[in-house]
Amino acid sequence: MTFLLYLCIVIFIIVCLLLMLVILIQKGRGGGLSSAFGGAGGNTAFGSKTGDVLTWATSVIFGIFLLLAVALNLLANHVHEQRLAAQGMATQRQQLADDAAGQAPPPDSGAQTPAPGNSGSE
Repeated sequence: MTFLLYLCIVIFIIVCLLLMLVILIQKGRGGGLSSAFGGAGGNTAFGSKTGDVLTWATSVIFGIFLLLAVALNLLANHVHEQRLAAQGMATQRQQLADDAAGQAPPPDSGAQTPAPGNSGSE
């Protein structure tokens, strides 16, 4: 399951970079990055209908971005719960082994005792 999580993370990063590039290529109010690639002679750098295609591509990539974000959230939660369950089972096994060996559980470390010679009043 962790392989699937890491694979989704890599795909997510690639989709993020692709989305940034598609957005930067589009012509904005100020001309955008497309004018830097020779768009001064015409309205667009990559043809006359690229605005519609780039808008469509941006929408599709954004949809993939959202689906991957939700999938990553669900996968990360699942992997985290598995790790917590594995740690809990290991702790239970250790407690059972300690009980079987006749060892007492460790004292509660939540209560702090004052250090000797430090009564707090001076």
